[in-house]
Amino acid sequence: AASRASNFSCFQLQHFHLDLRLNFAVKEMSGWLVLDLIPIQMGNHILVLDSHPSLLIHSIDCKVPRSGQEEPVSLTYRIDPFTDYGSSLNISLPAAAVKPGRLIEITIRYTTTDGPAIWWLDSELTCGQSRPLVFTQGHSVCNRSFFPCFDTPAVKSTYTATVRVPDGVTVLMSASRSAYSKQDRVFQFSMEFPVPSYLVALVAGELQHVDVGPRSRVWAEPCLLSCAVKKLGGSVEHWLGVAEDLFGPYLWGRCDIVFLPPSFPIVAMENPCLTFIIASILESSEFLLIDVIHEIAHGWFGNTVTNATWEEMWLSEGLATYAQRRITTEAYGEAFTCLETVVRLDALHRQLRLLGDNNPVSKLQVKFEPGVNPSSLMNLFTYEKGFCFVSYLSKLCGDIHRFDHFLRDYISKFKFKSVVAQDLIDYFLGYFPELQGAAVAQREGLEFERWLSGCGPPLYEPDLSGGDPLIQPVQDLCDLWRNIECPDLQTVTSFDLSVWSTFQIVLFLDRMLDHSPLPHGVMANLSSCYSTLFDGLNAEVQIRWLQMVVRNTFYPDLPRVQAFLHKHVRARQHSLWLSYFFSLKIK
Repeated sequence: AASRASNFSCFQLQHFHLDLRLNFAVKEMSGWLVLDLIPIQMGNHILVLDSHPSLLIHSIDCKVPRSGQEEPVSLTYRIDPFTDYGSSLNISLPAAAVKPGRLIEITIRYTTTDGPAIWWLDSELTCGQSRPLVFTQGHSVCNRSFFPCFDTPAVKSTYTATVRVPDGVTVLMSASRSAYSKQDRVFQFSMEFPVPSYLVALVAGELQHVDVGPRSRVWAEPCLLSCAVKKLGGSVEHWLGVAEDLFGPYLWGRCDIVFLPPSFPIVAMENPCLTFIIASILESSEFLLIDVIHEIAHGWFGNTVTNATWEEMWLSEGLATYAQRRITTEAYGEAFTCLETVVRLDALHRQLRLLGDNNPVSKLQVKFEPGVNPSSLMNLFTYEKGFCFVSYLSKLCGDIHRFDHFLRDYISKFKFKSVVAQDLIDYFLGYFPELQGAAVAQREGLEFERWLSGCGPPLYEPDLSGGDPLIQPVQDLCDLWRNIECPDLQTVTSFDLSVWSTFQIVLFLDRMLDHSPLPHGVMANLSSCYSTLFDGLNAEVQIRWLQMVVRNTFYPDLPRVQAFLHKHVRARQHSLWLSYFFSLKIK
């Protein structure tokens, strides 16, 4: 609750409409927002919305449809500071207009300037470098700088939008329907399913598409499109089908994907109907597969049923991670899924070693201090400790397919609602009365309350021995390099890394990094054996090898660090990244 200023519990938000004109020259969106609100209680004459200092509010008015008072009434308002990520917009409502249960329409005319939700990219920062591009990123509490709103995942509504753009610009939004009038250069959007504010998203630029399935298309800049289509092929429909078999119908209609330039601040975002994903992920087929499947899983867990507060983000991310791994197990087998899980759980334990077991960041149920940005608390624990708790619930029920059915029914019961952890737990114990009877929530050392509120590592981790055929060779090679400065070349070459998967090589390098700095001769031998191979692999592999180069102060390969940064990072960030790489030495 500490992350929003709005008084959302006093009103029911039925629907909202955005009408915006995009001006690339001055990097502004201007227009208006119409909120359809129903007051819930008597005597509440103040509407408080989440806003941001970067929003310039021009005017606010109110009208009451079908009341005889059709003329809009101008309203007074006040903007108060709230936190460093927003402000509160306090609007005085006319006493005569506010009656519980009667619809009012609030229209806010405004202009966006330089807010955290809106990313204007000059043409040289796009992939094609020929036209500018703009995109929005709302998670967790940024969209209050895109439009005034109830910026909380507890509130969901439908929305429509009209977006006016210059010639040659294509606009996409996280909406279930869209239309375009070429003559007026106007795009119309409609999201007919209720969504929270953070899932409203827009991208506009030189974008083209190819259909890759009956309900999926890939969008990208023209220079990226064929590569993206080739990498995804018909997989999206296959993954959707597997997910539907497990968790019930996909409720959003479209499942489109747009690839964004490297400035996109995260890897991927599960905007409903239109996943946003960073184009650089196309380098690694395995990471692309995992990330797209994870965002598809959000179509059930996070988007259809949403955490009501940011303090319980694991309800979205932990369940989506569990669902993602159920999908990959069905589609690609147990060994692949266990390997990917081991890579992530290794990372979780690595983070715990750095932070210490008593660090409150490692709690599933985080308590916000006032003013703390929820985005800063999104970490591996949200995903992986959440995943382990969901895996524990699955183990308690004794049959993974029974648990699939439970999740399917959980989605059906709570669809398009926002829930708290207790809703999930109560539904679980009600669904499996024999577990409630056995008091599983109070089992010593594994109490649900301790899972949610305790610091430190997960209280249970699933059995990942199904990954041994892929994981054991990695561990054997690590042992070989760690125990002997100059291992027998014949033994080393019996491990053919050119046929290893990306996740196997990543696991090998992560585990070698855990034991760095290594004896001096080992790095020279590792480099002569593998650095040429790693040069030809994707960024996920290269960045780990270069971390090893720096952590072990291996001067002969430092030019590779420079070359990598030159390729992947814009010039002004070079020095930041170099200092990051060199800081690795002292960890």
